[in-house]
Amino acid sequence: MLLTRLTQQQQHSTTPDHDAAGDATTTTHFGFRTVPEDVKESLVGGVFSNVADKYDVMNDVMSGGVHRLWKDFFVRALAPGPDMQLLDVAGGTGDIAFRFLDHVKAAYGANHAANVTVVDINPNMLKVGMQRAEKLGYMQTGRITFQEGNAEHLSSIPDASVDAFTIAFGIRNCTHVDAVVREAYRVLKTGGRFMCLEFGSVENPIIRSIYDTYSFQVIPTLGGLIANDRDSYQYLVESIRRFPPQPAFARMIRDAGFRLRGKGWEDLTFGVAAVHSGWKL
Repeated sequence: MLLTRLTQQQQHSTTPDHDAAGDATTTTHFGFRTVPEDVKESLVGGVFSNVADKYDVMNDVMSGGVHRLWKDFFVRALAPGPDMQLLDVAGGTGDIAFRFLDHVKAAYGANHAANVTVVDINPNMLKVGMQRAEKLGYMQTGRITFQEGNAEHLSSIPDASVDAFTIAFGIRNCTHVDAVVREAYRVLKTGGRFMCLEFGSVENPIIRSIYDTYSFQVIPTLGGLIANDRDSYQYLVESIRRFPPQPAFARMIRDAGFRLRGKGWEDLTFGVAAVHSGWKL
């Protein structure tokens, strides 16, 4: 229980930063560290460059394969139509994009008109995704494209141009989460849907204690053994605790202009993950 209390304190604590002249410097969190806001992007970029080659293997090991079930549920909940234009952000390795294309093909046949654009800020993650797409035959369909881009400033995506915007396990790594949600609202057509799959806050104290112990004691160790990179996986665990809990993130989505259905999210596996959803109406 000490570990649980410690992580809760670190999640909600903020530390003002000042330069030598006493002027306030804008800071943000990088895991449990407080860093200048303008360096977080490069720090996160370093993490994902380090883990890109082992990203999928580590996801399977850390979650026991459960992340695959979460992503399957996520795409089913999206309920893609035969001509949906999907923008999948922070989706470099293609997990959501491939599931989307498979779902549409299974539901509507091979002659559908749906397509997906995958945007990721990290070229190493995109490289992995493109290699997988080529190997699995998705590139040959002409229905998937990969772009390097920043989720907070999607300069290559026009206003009101896509039917759905998805982001899975990526938004918590962004410096300005609210900016990502606003960009989603901008690029979606009227009637379009924002969907986010992200780690959540576990409310049950017994399950939370077990989850925290596993997260902080086991996952970084696995990262060191399998990916030879304990520090990156320590950051990933910490970043989950710094992300807003489900009700706060739902309010952020609503404040960006989205219409929520019900409370705005659905917990998965006791709240370890959650699917958030909103419509641009």
